[in-house]
Amino acid sequence: MASSKEYLDFVLDQLSELDGITYRAMMGEYVIYYRGKVVGGIYDDRFLVKPVKSALMMMPNAQLELPYEGAKEMLMVDDIDNKGFLRELIEAMYDELPAPKRKR
Repeated sequence: MASSKEYLDFVLDQLSELDGITYRAMMGEYVIYYRGKVVGGIYDDRFLVKPVKSALMMMPNAQLELPYEGAKEMLMVDDIDNKGFLRELIEAMYDELPAPKRKR
């Protein structure tokens, strides 16, 4: 099942307190970037983030879920309605995320 544009718009609105949030549509889903780094994505209308140490600490009870078959597990963000929490989460994760790969 592909994610809806409405859910993407909702998540982007929830992340609107952060400068530098962008996204890319990919096979019916959406990859979410913060200042050029992949933080997670929207898969089957679920907001999932990379399971870096800071995300695990801020969401100790979050479920690990597969974004799609064959992918690495990611953390499902349950507190999607809390803009302040989302801002803190994404900012805390930033330094732990890998740098974007350079295109040749």
